[in-house]
Amino acid sequence: GRGCRGGEEAIGRMTGTDHDLWVFGYGSLMWRPDFAFVERRRARVVGYRRCFCIYSVHHRGTSERPGMVLGLDRGGACDGIVYRVAAADAVATLAYLRTRELVNGVYREAHMPVEITEGDNREVQALTYIVERAHPSYAGQLPIRVQARLIRSARGISGVNLDYLISTLQHLGELGIRERELERILTVIGPHSARCPMSERASERGSASALGMLRAGLSRPVPVRRMRPDQRRRFLYRLRLGGS
Repeated sequence: GRGCRGGEEAIGRMTGTDHDLWVFGYGSLMWRPDFAFVERRRARVVGYRRCFCIYSVHHRGTSERPGMVLGLDRGGACDGIVYRVAAADAVATLAYLRTRELVNGVYREAHMPVEITEGDNREVQALTYIVERAHPSYAGQLPIRVQARLIRSARGISGVNLDYLISTLQHLGELGIRERELERILTVIGPHSARCPMSERASERGSASALGMLRAGLSRPVPVRRMRPDQRRRFLYRLRLGGS
């Protein structure tokens, strides 16, 4: 959209030390930002929706067993969290986010209008990560049963894929946000999975319920075409160019 086209120049300006940086989170950034911020508000992006539209071969899956992670795809609206990062921390925060989000080029940075919906309602320009539809890891809108099967049987360097889904739904629930499509995916997998509490130690390796689902799912073949590393490598130029 219009906000995205002006994003590269806006992001470049934000790398200085004279502006605070706003960052919009809609997935794991809501419950694991891992960067310093001075303000956290509920917010909404219009024109993009949160959905499992990305094959994960790094954080929540592997090349042999792809999982799925959330992306912002075109259409609808998305409620999430917007963080205000102090100007002095903007450069370090951008470097961290680019390392985390641009690992294989399936996301691209966008700087777009975000409406703060908590407290003093206002609009800010925030950095967020939207899906790159041309990337081979872009899954599009898969059937719910296929999404469920992939999520149930994948694990990556950041943990079990099912725990990613459960954590997202739990934190959305705390904000009073309903995501019925994500809820349907969990229902297909097994809604009892969400009732298994995770201790901090357990969450590092996976909750007992998610690990049980994972073991069961490993006996079934993955329903997607495997991708060669070189098919994704051409998108890494964004990381080399500093995400611009």
